[in-house]
Amino acid sequence: MSGKRSDYISWDEYFMGVAQLAGMRSKDPNTQVGSCIVDRNHKILSIGYNGLPRGCSDDDFPWERASEGELGTKYPFVTHSELNAILNFRGGSLEGSTIYVSLFPCNECAKAIIQAGIARIIYASDKYSDSESTIASKKMLDAAGVEYIPYESTGRIIEIHL
Repeated sequence: MSGKRSDYISWDEYFMGVAQLAGMRSKDPNTQVGSCIVDRNHKILSIGYNGLPRGCSDDDFPWERASEGELGTKYPFVTHSELNAILNFRGGSLEGSTIYVSLFPCNECAKAIIQAGIARIIYASDKYSDSESTIASKKMLDAAGVEYIPYESTGRIIEIHL
């Protein structure tokens, strides 16, 4: 066969795949979210997933979604994938970059995305679209001019054998 391959994955498939693969590192038993930040030249700048801060053992903190008090849940302890990706970045500026994320950002992550100068969000799922957190996110993102675009799945199955 001569000529280049025609069945290679698109940039969007590649970066969303990286985000979803990153999410597989999460220890959260309910929600595994991953993020991948890229520049205009298709260079990966940073990756993150939802988990505990560095130095905090995954075995010493709760992973429950509900408890008698908030301190018995994961919520005050887990750092979301978007914030982890922003904090993991060790380069210059994220200005004008795109973040690929497997779940639409909450209002707290939207604030960080806006402050970091990220220009576009490509998201795979918006399953909490009716939540106040997501409504607040979209209101802030709209006001700040951050574009958010649903990922258009090709339905392609990509296998990785390790």
